[in-house]
Amino acid sequence: MRSVLVIDDEQMILSLVEQVLQRMDYTVETAENGRTGIDKFDTGHFDLVITDISMPETDGNQVVEHIRRSPRNHTPVVGMSGTPWKLGNHRFDCVLPKPFQIDNLLKTAKTLTG
Repeated sequence: MRSVLVIDDEQMILSLVEQVLQRMDYTVETAENGRTGIDKFDTGHFDLVITDISMPETDGNQVVEHIRRSPRNHTPVVGMSGTPWKLGNHRFDCVLPKPFQIDNLLKTAKTLTG
């Protein structure tokens, strides 16, 4: 079973993404901010990370930079953004603009996790 870490400061988005991915037999762990997400990434094993871009304190750009500098830098990272102009780099494997279609989320997860 594939494992996904979802990071977003909006509880509604976390719950939605978690439920959708669980129904498709993914194991999902969530984090309500970038700092917690980085901590969970460092102590867990994930086949995919999905992170919001615009979050207070530690944002999605910092999350992807941390992952790319880690020993598991090959982990696919999807950025979710309602504010695509805040993308600070092109280190994401894919970007899902908010609002996104559930089908796009599932297709992206399936493609990036093999």
